[in-house]
Amino acid sequence: MALSRLKCITHAMKNLSLLSHPDLRAPVCMNQVRAMSRVKRRHTVPPFWLPKTTRAMYPEHMTPENEIFLKDVIEEKYSSPLKADCWERGTWVKNSMRCGLIGRKIGIYPMWTKDGTRLLTTLLQVSDNQVIKYIKPEDMVQDKRKRYRELGALVVGADPIDPRIITKEYYSVFSEAGVMPKKKMSKFLITPNAKLAPGTPLYASHFQPGHYVDIAGITIDRGFQGVMKRWGFKGMPASHGVTKSHRRGGNIGSGGDKARVLLGTKMPGNMGRERRILRGLKVWRVNTQHNVIWVHGPAVPGGVGSYVYIYDSILPDHRHTQENHPPFPTFFQDEEEIEEELYDKELHTFREPSVQFAEK
Repeated sequence: MALSRLKCITHAMKNLSLLSHPDLRAPVCMNQVRAMSRVKRRHTVPPFWLPKTTRAMYPEHMTPENEIFLKDVIEEKYSSPLKADCWERGTWVKNSMRCGLIGRKIGIYPMWTKDGTRLLTTLLQVSDNQVIKYIKPEDMVQDKRKRYRELGALVVGADPIDPRIITKEYYSVFSEAGVMPKKKMSKFLITPNAKLAPGTPLYASHFQPGHYVDIAGITIDRGFQGVMKRWGFKGMPASHGVTKSHRRGGNIGSGGDKARVLLGTKMPGNMGRERRILRGLKVWRVNTQHNVIWVHGPAVPGGVGSYVYIYDSILPDHRHTQENHPPFPTFFQDEEEIEEELYDKELHTFREPSVQFAEK
């Protein structure tokens, strides 16, 4: 920034020297230099230094028969079993951390408890989750001089994508695990005893009814909003002397010696599109056939169709114990039989009678 400003000043001085000569009248051309006062917290558009994607998909002029043949080859290649042998499965101990899941928010649904209480639940679909890679605790810290926590990580992918439309570099991430390339990936911190082999599928039965989870996601982008919608201000009176200030924020109290806008002042601005974590949500119901989880409340961050990340709750009152711990390191649904519908013991299933008459 300083070098470009120096070039601009030098160029302007040369132009001014030319103007002083009576015979030479060269036009003055000054380049505008903009400097940001501070680093913005976030942007709604990509930064200027981000290179634009120039990769284009060229038509290969394939016949419909070749397209069908290629799809069959892809399905046959990625339907094979895991390349590596199954790893040794760990056992639950105190302060163990399991892997999480990547889900899609698909809607809100009302349910009722056995005592007649109505509650709203959010449906989350766990769409084809698979383990991509395991990172050891010593590899989690790039700077070897720092002490690392005794936590590894599992890279999990969700939603398969056609391998023909991705780059070679992105494809190489999944070729080692032998799984179909994924549209969405995330990294979950785990303890070493909760590690899973690459290619291991993860299902909605990873969480059981009655347990509590934490859900993280990106809130809905509301755009630029005023103080009444963004911060819940009351606003000015509707009449009696108020002129064109009904929804304004009013005085921000930055007069006197301050003479500046204090950091953190509630003012109009961009609302939403923030990462938020909702903690302590109870799992009411699990469908093992369609991999759908019903969690308590309608306030899961994000809109319908957005991705969310589901973890075991870290709240002290909802931590797992040795007597009541979840399937560890996960529930292997391909090896064990499980019911299609799992309900919490306090939830009314609508398969049972809602009215019971006592015999005299």
